[in-house]
Amino acid sequence: MNLDQFIQAVLDEAQKEGILAAEIYVSSRDSFRAMCVQGQIANYTVNDTRGLSLRGLYQGKIGYAATEAIDEEAVGQLVRAVKESAALTEDDDVQEIYRGDEAYPEIDNYQPALDQVEEKKKLLLIQEIEKNALAMDERITALNYNMISTSSGETRLVNRVVADGKTSGLDLRFQDNMAICVVGATAKDGDKVSTGYGLKVTRDFEEFDAEAIAKDAVEEALFMLRAAPVPSGTYRAIIDAKCMPDLLGVFADVFSAENAQKGMSLLAGKEGQVIASDVVTLMDDPLLPGGLASRPFDDEGVATRTKAVIEKGKLTTLLHNLKTARKAGVKSTGNAAKPGYAGAVDISPSNFYLAPGEKNQAELLSDLGDGIVITEVSGLHAGANAISGDFSLIAQGYTVKNGKKDQPVEQITVAGNFYQLLKNIRAVGSDLCFPGSSVGSPSVDVGEISVAGK
Repeated sequence: MNLDQFIQAVLDEAQKEGILAAEIYVSSRDSFRAMCVQGQIANYTVNDTRGLSLRGLYQGKIGYAATEAIDEEAVGQLVRAVKESAALTEDDDVQEIYRGDEAYPEIDNYQPALDQVEEKKKLLLIQEIEKNALAMDERITALNYNMISTSSGETRLVNRVVADGKTSGLDLRFQDNMAICVVGATAKDGDKVSTGYGLKVTRDFEEFDAEAIAKDAVEEALFMLRAAPVPSGTYRAIIDAKCMPDLLGVFADVFSAENAQKGMSLLAGKEGQVIASDVVTLMDDPLLPGGLASRPFDDEGVATRTKAVIEKGKLTTLLHNLKTARKAGVKSTGNAAKPGYAGAVDISPSNFYLAPGEKNQAELLSDLGDGIVITEVSGLHAGANAISGDFSLIAQGYTVKNGKKDQPVEQITVAGNFYQLLKNIRAVGSDLCFPGSSVGSPSVDVGEISVAGK
């Protein structure tokens, strides 16, 4: 029994058992990962996974079931499990299996050449990176992290809805692949030790430059050798383009309509209101060319579309799936998401980023005058309250004096509130960056920020 035969058998059995609205979600992915430690390859893994879930509407309730087996026995097991799951659900919200849109956008997120790169070539890349990094400066003692990862997969959604004597259905699919290289360099000078990182994400293996990736990590590690805390106080501040996405990502859930409807977001009922500075436009763009989360349909089969969540400071929409959209009396924004093929439908942003402004980094620093640039934060899960918006995070960066980059800074804590930070933003830079995820941002002048240091 091949996959197509299995899908049809499951949908037929579901209909026979009274599940007149059923959906099959298939996820398959091949992945490769390896590290280089002191010239030797370590943590070498190759995985090939495929899983399938059935979601069905039975007696007014949605049930879920999942399997990795594609055989006749699994057909009946899936259908029975969906009926049992539906009987146990306590969710009284009206849910549906989507009948589809008239048209779907085209997304080109799959480059066949990337899947054809030999594993030997991938391993040579990280060995070359290590060689380059160690040769750049005698103070670089080791690479504490040197990893390459590639993945390639396909998502397919097939459903069938029988209503009013008519049968409708979808059969949607899209492919994507990517390659990631992450390098961490360790520098030592006397008793002082520091680290720096380099990162590259691409769908074109030829874009990997071993020397450039190593250089990014080495230069940061050497610069941070001189780092020290600054005195505690309130500072004029910029959050760097490689750091702001971390802060935006940890608070992304406040834009979920489900969280708002559950009272877990302070943005509930604020559509149409000003919640940020007028220089702030926050995009959710599933059609972004090359975006890591670009896709033509969401995990309920709704066609995706580009939208401004915040436009010039005004909250224009929260992110919806079909269930939350029905409750709010609006159209789904196409942000239904499953954490995996076996997971329940939730809500997640796609390519989520602050729209860039016109000022480059030098102009932002010049406008800042004297202050601090935050380049890295840690402790996000423990130090950030996604409901209240409060945060207190360990950070590092550098001071700015007379509009120029000055001294490296470490061992400080920055504190504030995400909602207030949005209102305080004075300028957004032009250096939009997606540092290894689908959440991005340019450098942002956030006005003032509280710093605890020495």
